[in-house]
Amino acid sequence: MFDPLTWALVALSLAAMVFAVVLAALDRRINWWLLGLLGVVEVALLAQLVVGIVQLVGTDRDVSGPFFVGYLIGALLVLPVGALWALAESSRWGAGALAVACLVIPVLELRLHDIWVA
Repeated sequence: MFDPLTWALVALSLAAMVFAVVLAALDRRINWWLLGLLGVVEVALLAQLVVGIVQLVGTDRDVSGPFFVGYLIGALLVLPVGALWALAESSRWGAGALAVACLVIPVLELRLHDIWVA
């Protein structure tokens, strides 16, 4: 796997999580700045999906392909679902739900890294 992209995704999603927690603490809805940051993370996740599949096809490592691709696709779907939930919820808990979705990304990224390295 391309480690710099993985660690950049971890850092960006944790930054988005902190932003969402601050908005929730201030009792505010999510804003365009946070959605823009999520868009950057989503584009990076899409790039990781493509790079991950290309590297999986070209490797001779003993990597569980279905699990690896499943985690890649799952990571790609988490933020849009969290953002839709946050937009539908008009209270501070919309930002809280988005913060949880942003926290899921580093967990999935670390699991992807473990699957690739093991």
